Amino acid sequence: MTALRAAALVAVLALAAGCQSDDTTDDPAAAPATTAPAASTAPTDSVEPFAATSTPSASTPAVTAANTAEVCGEVDRLILAGSKKLAADSAAVTRDKETTPDELNDRLKRTIAGLAGDVRKQAARAEDPEIEKLITDVAKQLDGGAKAASPAKWLGETFVDIPPKLARDCHA
Repeated sequence: MTALRAAALVAVLALAAGCQSDDTTDDPAAAPATTAPAASTAPTDSVEPFAATSTPSASTPAVTAANTAEVCGEVDRLILAGSKKLAADSAAVTRDKETTPDELNDRLKRTIAGLAGDVRKQAARAEDPEIEKLITDVAKQLDGGAKAASPAKWLGETFVDIPPKLARDCHA
């Protein structure tokens, strides 16, 4: 019964992670792309004073490292693939009636630990120090999940917050 609940939770999390990441990622990416050309068509003399008086978040895209979109996109893909793997691990356990809750926990922990390592590699690639810190923090959160006594519980309490956080902060 515990394995079945864990499998259901992970399947829902995987769906939620995919939906939140895809929906939220597209909108912020579209907004700067739409805004940037309008600003660049104005004479450069009028853009510079405007940029100096704008809010810090308005000037952030201009100073974002060249590989930020690539790194953030790869982290999004890793989180989605990790969610699917977690759901597959849980589903496999529900089919195998002999698998114990401890074995499910071990599988989930290994998958989360592997995901943390993959995310950490992307943090190392980030050229923007703020993005590097954000992704490193996500890897640390994943490390916590890999060490959690109940990774299924951790998935429902912490993992679900990671995709919206990345969508909001990594693509800014």
